[in-house]
Amino acid sequence: MSDPDIRVIVAETLAEQQRLQYSNIDAAVQRAVATILTSFGMEEEDRKELRADLQHLRRWRRSVEQAQSYTFKAVITVLVSGLVGAVWLGFKALLGK
Repeated sequence: MSDPDIRVIVAETLAEQQRLQYSNIDAAVQRAVATILTSFGMEEEDRKELRADLQHLRRWRRSVEQAQSYTFKAVITVLVSGLVGAVWLGFKALLGK
């Protein structure tokens, strides 16, 4: 057996071991996630409902953020309008004297 043949065999063996290790890690992670979700009362069959719930929460959060933005803009508009109105009334009172 030549040196390049040995290198190829070793490389293939290491690649196969790495694939097996990754599949073992993936299986362990999936079991851990399933165990955690089950401990929270969420069964694997409820994935669609859980996804829908999370999508609803995301839409709710975005709508609340948008409402906060509009509220902030409205408050700024009211304050600026009040200030401009007060300046206008003061200017009219100054001219009326």
